[in-house]
Amino acid sequence: MDRRKFTTLGAASAIALLGPRQLRAQGTQPLKIGIMNDLSSVYADFQGFGSKIAAELAVADYAAKAGVAVEVVIADHQNKPDIGSGLARRWFDVDGVDVIMDLPNSAVALAVLAIATEKNRTVIGSGAGSAALTGPMCSKNFVHWTYDTYALGHGLGKAVTAEGGKTWFFLTADYAFGKDLEQNCAEAVVASGGKVLGAVRHPINTSDFSSFLLQAQSSGADVVAFANAGGDTSQSMKQAAEFGLAGKQRLAALVFDLTHVPPLGLAAVQGVKTIQAFYWDTNDATRGFGKRFSAAHPKGDMPNHMHAGMYGATAHLIKAMAQTKSAADGIKLVDAMKAMPTDDPLFGKGQIRVDGRHIHPMYLFETKKPSESIGKWDVFKQLTTIVPDDVWRPLDKGGCPFVKI
Repeated sequence: MDRRKFTTLGAASAIALLGPRQLRAQGTQPLKIGIMNDLSSVYADFQGFGSKIAAELAVADYAAKAGVAVEVVIADHQNKPDIGSGLARRWFDVDGVDVIMDLPNSAVALAVLAIATEKNRTVIGSGAGSAALTGPMCSKNFVHWTYDTYALGHGLGKAVTAEGGKTWFFLTADYAFGKDLEQNCAEAVVASGGKVLGAVRHPINTSDFSSFLLQAQSSGADVVAFANAGGDTSQSMKQAAEFGLAGKQRLAALVFDLTHVPPLGLAAVQGVKTIQAFYWDTNDATRGFGKRFSAAHPKGDMPNHMHAGMYGATAHLIKAMAQTKSAADGIKLVDAMKAMPTDDPLFGKGQIRVDGRHIHPMYLFETKKPSESIGKWDVFKQLTTIVPDDVWRPLDKGGCPFVKI
């Protein structure tokens, strides 16, 4: 990793610390953000240091003019809930972290959220996916940005079943996120007139999917659905192509984003449909963000929609912090975020519902043919915009205990 590429962003993050007179005049306390994600394993390329880059770009754009001093730190939860909860306690009790963000791996996110709720601190999920986070396990201390398993599962399940994929078999990551994703997609398949023939569950970060793929193949299902994410999706889809599944069954990758495509190659993922909250090549604003992000990234990667979520969520957090003046009361800070409409150049205008769900449009994309692509990151073509009412779980269906309908 080229540490020099993080120097500029680190300096930008520190700019807000250089105006103590302004901050004293406004009475605003400094804000310390802790980004917790996977830096060494299956999700490292999909969030990792890219999430810190995105957050620091938002700090550079919003902190100084809002009069909020911001520091951003990052740590690796190693996809283990006990490590995540231990980090959260240390950050809150010893290191002065006010807000924990990102949290890919929903089992870790739930463990961290329990600590934050106990201590009345704030958690914002972008990489976290489980819809339970704004459902039965909701918290007044939590905001869920970018996506969730309901939006991806229901949206893609409905679309692929409508195209003729009537029978399904799931290959599912064996933890909270995968099971939630499978359940949400299966509900949409059945509601659309399809049938689920079976499922098999695999451990996170496995290298050999052969036995799971053989079960999917022998099921005879029209659709083999990959209810996993990150490197697990890449590895399982790569091996599915080697097994020749794509020629006999449709492959539906429920969490398939920009970062998956270059390592696999467009030829190996023909016709894959995906639901995303953001694509870097949509308009001038997204392309500008993509250029800045890529210039700062040690591998030159473009941002995926979870990185964009880190930018949008950090921008809105800073605006709320400018109002509350302090992050000591996590519920008060989240309430301020909910009270203000959201507006940033990547997501446009939106809102945060009472259950913590950030509401914005989603987009159905399809992978391009190799002949249609003009570069490594030119991988998707937009098929349609999905309006919020058609993609997010209705508020009265989530089961959040503090939501009164």
